[in-house]
Amino acid sequence: MFIQSNIKFLRKRRGRTQDEVSNFLGMKRSTLAGYENGVAEPGINELRLFSDYFRISMDTLTRIDLATMAESQMRQLEDGFDVYIKGSQLRILATTVDKQNRDNIELVNEKAKAGYKRGYADPEYIRELPVFQLPFLSPERKYRTFQISGDSMNPIPDGSYITAEFVENWDFLKKGDPCIVLTKDEGLVFKLIEKDFRHKQFILHSLNREYQPFPVALEEITEIWKFIHYISTEMPDKLPLEHELFSAIANLKKEVEEIKGRG
Repeated sequence: MFIQSNIKFLRKRRGRTQDEVSNFLGMKRSTLAGYENGVAEPGINELRLFSDYFRISMDTLTRIDLATMAESQMRQLEDGFDVYIKGSQLRILATTVDKQNRDNIELVNEKAKAGYKRGYADPEYIRELPVFQLPFLSPERKYRTFQISGDSMNPIPDGSYITAEFVENWDFLKKGDPCIVLTKDEGLVFKLIEKDFRHKQFILHSLNREYQPFPVALEEITEIWKFIHYISTEMPDKLPLEHELFSAIANLKKEVEEIKGRG
């Protein structure tokens, strides 16, 4: 059981003293110190007090060593995503960390995509994925990189690597956000999303207009990762409009200079 170490860890994480916590819970400071030092174990009533105070379930307090969890996992717990409170449909995201306890960026390449559909929640599967770090990304967020295939998201080339941020609360997504979506049937897809919560679904759109949008029920979606950037060895098929304008302006300037030269 990890209750003693977790109580101390959570108290310090919140910047509280033993006096502040013990006074709020109506117990002696020496009693709290005894719990934290492993001299005594809290009973069921005390467990309920700590659970309510830290807003973390008794099962999590006793079964999981919180000090070993990644920062992204702790934020999920503190935001209310506790599997022991919310039920089996919500879970702590399986992740890996480096020696400094920083979240790794796991790489799901083309070969691993089929396995990810089944193993996304399996810590053992996630642990086998290649990992790396990108120092310019926020350490406060959780990222993963997925390799895409096909031309539905042209001009982003086939085979590109999409780095995306894990989305805990889907309410924050905006229409047109590019996202990696994990569905029970289709597996991993990269699309622009449109919320339709009235009908309990998302509409998924492609950048390539040859592909028709299609709906996916919310209950069929397992994970959503919001696009951050992509890496590719190929140039996009089409340059953005602004580049085309710059090129046209440059050509006009050249033609004007040639006309002036003839005069």
